[in-house]
Amino acid sequence: PVLILSLQGCGPGQVTLESKLDSKLAGVETIEYIGVALQVSVKGVNRCKDRASSRERINENIRRIGEYTTTAASFLRFFYGLPVKLVALPEYAVTGFPMKESVQEWRDQGCPEQNGPEYEALGKLAQTNNLFLSGNVYEIDPHFPELYFQTCFIIGPNGNVILRYRRLTSCFEPTPHDVWDKYLDIYGEEGVFPVAKTEIGNLGTIASEEILYPEITRCVVMRGAEVILHPTSEPGSAERTIKETCRLARAIENQVFVVSANTATIDDIPIPPYTCSAMSKIVDYNGHILAEAAQGGEAFNSNAVMDIGALRRTRRRTAMANVMSRQPFGIYAKSYADAQYHQPNFLLRDGKVIEPPPREAFRKRQEQNIERLVKAGLL
Repeated sequence: PVLILSLQGCGPGQVTLESKLDSKLAGVETIEYIGVALQVSVKGVNRCKDRASSRERINENIRRIGEYTTTAASFLRFFYGLPVKLVALPEYAVTGFPMKESVQEWRDQGCPEQNGPEYEALGKLAQTNNLFLSGNVYEIDPHFPELYFQTCFIIGPNGNVILRYRRLTSCFEPTPHDVWDKYLDIYGEEGVFPVAKTEIGNLGTIASEEILYPEITRCVVMRGAEVILHPTSEPGSAERTIKETCRLARAIENQVFVVSANTATIDDIPIPPYTCSAMSKIVDYNGHILAEAAQGGEAFNSNAVMDIGALRRTRRRTAMANVMSRQPFGIYAKSYADAQYHQPNFLLRDGKVIEPPPREAFRKRQEQNIERLVKAGLL
C-alpha cells in the first residue's frame, strides 16, 4: 500500500501531495496479459548419428513445443479472460547441450543457422497464436563462422525474430566476450544488451547461469527492460538454490518481472533426466512468486497475469522503495573500468577469429585468472 498524505488548507495555486502523485501516475496505459513459463522436456541430439537425424530430433522437439504453446494459448485465455501474449521456453529447448562434443562437432550437430528452418517453424508458432515467443538455442552467426553462440531470442507475433541476445559468460563455450573487439565493431553496445520495446512491455533476456551476475540484468534494465526472460536448465530442489535466491534479488533490485522457464527433463543423454527440472516461475517486481511449476514433468501451470501498468506506476512513484530512480551509477563506473578480472578477446589473434581450442583450454584460462588475482591480493 502507498501512503498518501494530504496538506490541509492549501491556498490558491497550491497542490496537495496526493494530487502531485496522481498527476505523475495519470495516463499510465493499462497493459495486462497472461505470461507463461513453459516447462517442457528436451530430447538431446548428442546421440544422433548425423546431421539429418539431429535435425529430425530438433523438429520433434519443436512440434511438441508447438502443441503445448497452442493449447496454453487457448486454455488459459478461456480461464483468465485475458490473452496469452508471452510464452517463454527453457534453455536449449530444441537440442539439449553439448557434452563431449568439440566446438566443431556441436556447430554441425546442434546449432541452427540464423533464419534457418527452425526459426521459421518457431515463427509460424508465434504468428499462429498471436504471441511473443522467447527461447534459447546454440546458433551459428555468419559473422563468426568459426564459432557458435548460445543465443536467447524473442520472436514477435508477426513471426519475425525481434531480439537476439548472446550469452556473455560461459566456462567452456565461446562467447561474444572472447571476440569482444570484433563483436562490438559489428553489433555495438546496443547489440550486446538488446531490449525489444513492444506493445506488451519492454522485453530483455539473460541466459541461465547469468542470473548469478547482477550486472548483466542491470545493463539490460538500464536500457529500459520491464520483463526479463530467463531461459534456464537447472537442478530443482525443495531447498532454496543459489539461482532461486538470485531470481528474487534480480526482480527486486531492478523492479522488473522475471519469467524463468526451466526444463522438465532432458532425455536421451547420460544424465538422469530429472536432474534439471522444476521451478519454472514468474516473479513480479517486488520479488513475489506469482506462479511456479512443480517437479514431475512438463507443465504450463507456471502462468500469471503480467500487469505492466502496475510496474510502470511503481517505477514512477517518489518513494524510498523506488530504488532504480535513486541509483548513482556514476560512482561505480571507475571501479568496474579499473578491475582486470576476466580478460576479453581470448579467441582473437591480430583481429581475426581463431578456431576454439579444446575445452580444457577454457578451464586453464580460469585457473590463470585465479592465480593472477591471488597474487594481486584480490582473492
